Amino acid sequence: MSRYTGPQWKKSRRLGFSTLETGRELARRPYAPGQHGQKRKKLTEYGLQLAEKQKVRHMYGVNEKQFHNTFKRAGKMEGVTGYNFFCLLESRLDNVVYRLGFATTRRQARQLVNHGHILLNGVKTDIASCQVKVGDVISVKERSRSLEVIKNALASQTHVPGFVEVDADKMEGKLLRLPERSELNQEINESLIVEYYNRLG
Repeated sequence: MSRYTGPQWKKSRRLGFSTLETGRELARRPYAPGQHGQKRKKLTEYGLQLAEKQKVRHMYGVNEKQFHNTFKRAGKMEGVTGYNFFCLLESRLDNVVYRLGFATTRRQARQLVNHGHILLNGVKTDIASCQVKVGDVISVKERSRSLEVIKNALASQTHVPGFVEVDADKMEGKLLRLPERSELNQEINESLIVEYYNRLG
């Protein structure tokens, strides 16, 4: 399945969950789009697991194959699979760029990476799924520092997570550590995603 590129607000309303993590999508109309959007059916156990998986997949903007492969990788790591899965998603280069405030959304951050505006440890990296390690330095390329989209994103930044640090003047930042579960979205129940993939075998 290819990556979803349609209206993000419509997808958030369908899932009943703010994939942009702002809550703005559901502020006015907190129900699914369409003629029968307000008549929600009760989901089965499988339906709940699938919906939870879709919430996280659309939140991080990952296609189905990448999402599944990331989950399998998390399952091979020591520790709790659900938490490991979150850490792998949070360590993606596009997500770290978003967390540092160089972009207002993950979709925008992925575009910045794909277009070659981002350096990882001083080297241009245009692969959004590249895994950032603790201590790695992410910066904006010298020639790209005049981009209004990056300046506006940094100017509108209101919160920097504790697991990253950013120097807005130098337009660079660092992944200090892996995030704690309490620092990530509390509306997600990752155990349902684990159950979903365990069901698939």
